Amino acid sequence: MTATRPAETEEATVRDARRTVPRPAPEAPRRLTRTQRILVRAAVLTLLAVAATFLLDPYRNYQLAVVAATFCATAGLTLLVGLTGQLSLGHAVLMAAGGYGYALTVNAVAGAGLDGDGTAGAARVVLGLVGALLASGAVGGLLGLAGARLRGPYLAGLTLAMVVALPALTAQVPALGGDQGLAVPFEGVPEALSRLVVVEQWHAWVAIVVAALAVTPLAVLRSGHAGLRMRAVHGDETAARLSGVSPARVKVGAFVASSLAAGLGGAVLCLVTQSVGPGRYDLAFSLLLVVAAVVGGLGSLGGAAAGAALVVLLPWLVDTVTGAVGVPADLEQRLSGNLAVLVFGALLIVVTLAWPGGLARAAARRRPHVLPSRRRGRTDAPATLPQPTER
Repeated sequence: MTATRPAETEEATVRDARRTVPRPAPEAPRRLTRTQRILVRAAVLTLLAVAATFLLDPYRNYQLAVVAATFCATAGLTLLVGLTGQLSLGHAVLMAAGGYGYALTVNAVAGAGLDGDGTAGAARVVLGLVGALLASGAVGGLLGLAGARLRGPYLAGLTLAMVVALPALTAQVPALGGDQGLAVPFEGVPEALSRLVVVEQWHAWVAIVVAALAVTPLAVLRSGHAGLRMRAVHGDETAARLSGVSPARVKVGAFVASSLAAGLGGAVLCLVTQSVGPGRYDLAFSLLLVVAAVVGGLGSLGGAAAGAALVVLLPWLVDTVTGAVGVPADLEQRLSGNLAVLVFGALLIVVTLAWPGGLARAAARRRPHVLPSRRRGRTDAPATLPQPTER
């Protein structure tokens, strides 16, 4: 027998030791947090909406801008009613507050010398949006303080009274322009984009970006701890108070967040139509916002988007069908405006009976259900149910 060399013995020992030492597991890919996923989804949807404007004609882009403005209000309303249970029948007043805040700020800035297109126009719009946030936030804060003490029909009656009193308020305050309202400077296309887009498409871009800035914080708020506190207050205020949650603070915060989104919607509507007046934010429009939130699905931002599209496009669709059918002029004049309200009422009844949770709940039921193990990419066998033990 030949003797083993010392060097070979040492190499064999090291080789065996390397085999026995476990290798470190590869690092798992870092997953995005919930807030990061919401931000990424919002950015993708915003880019898709901006890209869709190239496929639309000017009038359709104008309608898209109005839909985006209405979406801001319906998103705030569905968060307020769906998560906290505070019924507001006067959300149009919050949009009006944003519109008047935008108009007063823009006119004051233009009178101070910040006039013209390009950088001056962009700065004027940004300052106008800040004014809209301040005005709507102040009104929403006052309503939130009232909502902390009132509930049910009393809060709904208060907000309804504000809608009814809006024309009288504008008539008593000369700075608000009375029944005629206020006009704002025309915001044209920046010179760098003048050869690429027309003014309606540019306004649609602004409306889409502002809607994203208004709704994305609501999505983050709903999915975080604030959303849990809102649901706790909606479920049982006494239990929430015993758990350390202040129902009054939660209600005021929800009203302020909802009013800020609605105020941005009113500012966008003022920018697109170049004016703001009490006639645009009447009782019928305020009730349509509630119908849009209910039909879309309370608590669902996707349902709020669908409801906003219905509010804007359904009257136009009804008028188009009425004109295509060839209704007599007298009958068409009588049906003008009333037929759209009738269709909205019928749609609300049908959706409430067929899908009590709104269109969002109906869409969620049709999605394919995926097992949790498959959703996480696991391949292990499904766990068996525990068998009952014999006594």
